[in-house]
Amino acid sequence: MWTRRQFLSRSGLALLGTAGTSFAMPGDDPDNSEGRNAVPDGSASKGMITPKADEAIDKGLAYLNHHANREGYFGTGGYTGNVAVTSLAAMAFMAHGDMPNRGPYGRIINNALKFVLSQENRDGIHPGFLHNPNATPHGPMYGHGFATLFLAEAAGMVHDKKLRAELETKLKRAVKLILDGQNREGGWRYMPGSREADISVTICQIMALRAARNAGIFVPKSNVNKCVEYVKACQDKTLGFFRYMKQGGGGGGAQGFARTAAGVCALYSAGIYKGPEIEAGLRFLQGSRPAAIGFGRPDMHYFYGHYYAMQAMWTAGGRYWSDWYPNIRDELIGRQALDGSWMDQICSHYATAMACITLQVPNNYLPILQK
Repeated sequence: MWTRRQFLSRSGLALLGTAGTSFAMPGDDPDNSEGRNAVPDGSASKGMITPKADEAIDKGLAYLNHHANREGYFGTGGYTGNVAVTSLAAMAFMAHGDMPNRGPYGRIINNALKFVLSQENRDGIHPGFLHNPNATPHGPMYGHGFATLFLAEAAGMVHDKKLRAELETKLKRAVKLILDGQNREGGWRYMPGSREADISVTICQIMALRAARNAGIFVPKSNVNKCVEYVKACQDKTLGFFRYMKQGGGGGGAQGFARTAAGVCALYSAGIYKGPEIEAGLRFLQGSRPAAIGFGRPDMHYFYGHYYAMQAMWTAGGRYWSDWYPNIRDELIGRQALDGSWMDQICSHYATAMACITLQVPNNYLPILQK
């Protein structure tokens, strides 16, 4: 099984050019490699995916594979055909090392890619908007952010010329919609162009922009700087947690944990690897990880929080990472159902995709982890 780096180097499929031709995020000073060198390359995670974890991942991916719709989408109930759930499921397979039409799950990824691309501008109002109006009970820009991230992660992996051209065109429009939709506060909210902003939607957009930048798409420095200002303004400077909005919505608990994980990841995605905001956020996460609650359905922020917290600790590296991953790995293994799924209050496809991505972070296959 090839890594993405091996695939790109051997195939020469740099779909949108190289990251070096695009804007460098603020923390990515080409003359100072401190930040980039601090990002793990996977060597420190050798052996962390234990045989039990491998078994849990295999069962989880098999569950998603079995429940994939022939039209390419994922999701159940009100989330059937949701672009965020579909994109996360596809990235769970990509975290395994598979690519569109390559690997055991290549066909599933390819079908998901085609489905997400087919949802562009369904409302007929916003060119580039990746949104299924029939499958998004709440916050369409969440879906757009995750979908744009998925398209950017798949950039360079598609052999089919027609599909590759469609991906390039629609990814650029999706990025433009994010850039144009940033409000005066510097963040994003539920709909394109919303006047308000919140940390939860904002992390989806800045991570998508980071992935797009990595794929070679130009991201203006001004947009990134405005986002950094907004994210920093959401942090409680004393305790380190991130509020839901600049105006309020703070505190601890599962929501505070999830918001803070998102806030730290947002800064990392903007190229900010060091600083008091990062350190305070990491300390808060270490002291506020919510305990597992039996086997039933956890808090709706459980998988969301751990998805971002795992990536935050991965980028922080060192003891942050080595102490964090084994605990969450074993906790997730213990929560898996017999059919290979994980359950939460959104839907089992979402929870299973999030759990599989989280468990597979040590693989270092997803480009967003490689920065």
